[in-house]
Amino acid sequence: MNEGKPTEAGPTGEQEASAGPAAAGATPAEAVHRDTEPDRERARGADGDFELARPAAPATAPGGDYELHRPLSAEATEATETGEAAVAGRLTGAAEPAGAGYGTGQTEQPRPLHDPDPYSTPPYGEPGPWAPAPPVQHPAATPAQDTAVPPPVRHPASGMTAPGAPAPAPTAPTVLEPGTPAASHTAPTPAPPAAPATDAAAAADPWQRYDPWAAPAAGASAPLQQTGAAEPTKDQRRKRARRKLIGLMLVVALASGVVGGIVGAHLERNGGVGAVELPQAGEEPAGRDPGSIAGIAAQALPSVVTLHVSGAASAGTGTGFVLDGRGHILTNDHVVQPAGSDGEITVTFHSGDTARATLVGRDSGYDLAVVKVKGVSGLDPLPLGNSDNVRVGDPVIAIGAPFDLAGTVTAGIISARERPITAGGGRGDGSDVSYVDALQTDAPINPGNSGGPLLDAQARVIGINSAIRSAGSGGDEGESGQAGSIGLGFAIPINQGKRVAEELINTGRATHPVIGITLDMDYTGDGARVGTRGSDGGPPVSTGGPGAKAGIKAGDVITKVDGRRVHSGEELIVKTRAHRPGDRLELTLERDGEEREVSLVLGSSGGD
Repeated sequence: MNEGKPTEAGPTGEQEASAGPAAAGATPAEAVHRDTEPDRERARGADGDFELARPAAPATAPGGDYELHRPLSAEATEATETGEAAVAGRLTGAAEPAGAGYGTGQTEQPRPLHDPDPYSTPPYGEPGPWAPAPPVQHPAATPAQDTAVPPPVRHPASGMTAPGAPAPAPTAPTVLEPGTPAASHTAPTPAPPAAPATDAAAAADPWQRYDPWAAPAAGASAPLQQTGAAEPTKDQRRKRARRKLIGLMLVVALASGVVGGIVGAHLERNGGVGAVELPQAGEEPAGRDPGSIAGIAAQALPSVVTLHVSGAASAGTGTGFVLDGRGHILTNDHVVQPAGSDGEITVTFHSGDTARATLVGRDSGYDLAVVKVKGVSGLDPLPLGNSDNVRVGDPVIAIGAPFDLAGTVTAGIISARERPITAGGGRGDGSDVSYVDALQTDAPINPGNSGGPLLDAQARVIGINSAIRSAGSGGDEGESGQAGSIGLGFAIPINQGKRVAEELINTGRATHPVIGITLDMDYTGDGARVGTRGSDGGPPVSTGGPGAKAGIKAGDVITKVDGRRVHSGEELIVKTRAHRPGDRLELTLERDGEEREVSLVLGSSGGD
């Protein structure tokens, strides 16, 4: 049954001769033992080298190539086993059916599974349609240096040897004797039991016995494999969490900005939602710095009063301030003038209380008057300053009742000093004209401020507001005009007001300083010229008066007073009335083209 099959090598390298007609009439025993010592000698050759014996070619194909044994399929294996059974029957003397023996004339071999390989390519030759899959090549572990490589392990199922496994025990050749009821020429060798060393080696290196096509052993656990991403470290998780947090914050900020913009635009277009509540500052202390405008106003307002005057022909409103605790109040003459001799004067205090007032005295030349209230206690007089100390640019505050608005406070500065003005003149004889060497201020003063105080930064009175220059009038005017302020206000210096007020309180009349001359008011040249005749028909220079004693003559032109230039008769009067009776004046005059210096002592005249 071994026709067409190559012989198998034993453990010593011998090969069995094929049994069949190729034995040339030899018995089976002789065929088995033909590869003996002489054959081995021939294989060694003359030089003693070992050479494997070449299997004899089948008798049917003398001189042809041989074919290595290749695995058979199940059908081929079954046919081979049938042939081997027939040989066994022949050896035992059993009858063979016709055409089934191994006679010389009757040679019937099974057709091989594949065509013969003319190149004798080991181990199988050219693959065929029934060729088995190539064996699995297991990766071999590289041993450490100076470590013996373990022998390969042959798997019984596949016939392959794994590196690192012990070599299988050699199988002894089997000799078929006549009459032996063997189904094959070789006896099967039982599989050796699994060695613990192999399991230990496999456990140490799982790749030694790894077979992707082999079924896992019962109870054996598959080696651990990493099927997912690597587990992040603590720092990586922390960085990842930080990035997520930052991203979340950015998203929240962006969303907040968008929502805030939408809400803000909606509120701006629709005016908000719900009731409107405007922001407001909280309460603050009522006190102010005493040097501030508010502090000065707080100190002075209780001492400022409003006068309402009414008479048979007219009425008016003005302002005054308290001079002392006995009820004396200083104001302008043109404020109390409408009352006349039988008019009514009512005083209203800052607290709102009112009281009737009586006239103490008045002087139209200085435009000053004093009234007095009775039965009023707790009066707080205003302190008086010194107008000679005032300088241009000093801050000032004016308090009054412009257009009957009591308690009005305005502020400004001193714009000029010794500004000569004339006010009044309602009478035809000019006896009511006021000549004032005034303080000019830009603090707003309007009709109703007349008689009110002009205060310095220490809340002291430095002047009495008396006149304004308005755009609707051609000259200086008192309270009779109703034009508004244009920033040109005039106040009587307090030094002059104090002297006049004291005289009015003490005597009821005020004295005027005089030179004792009559001026030509129609003179248009520079300076003040002495007239050629007196006002009452007498001489232009009063006999025995201060001017006559100084040598002044009619026609002289006075150009300077105390070294200061004068340009008109009104200005000379203003400069003279700025002094007290008894004061000495130094005058510069021109006569016949020559300048002369004269000195005189001012006289006194009774006032109105």
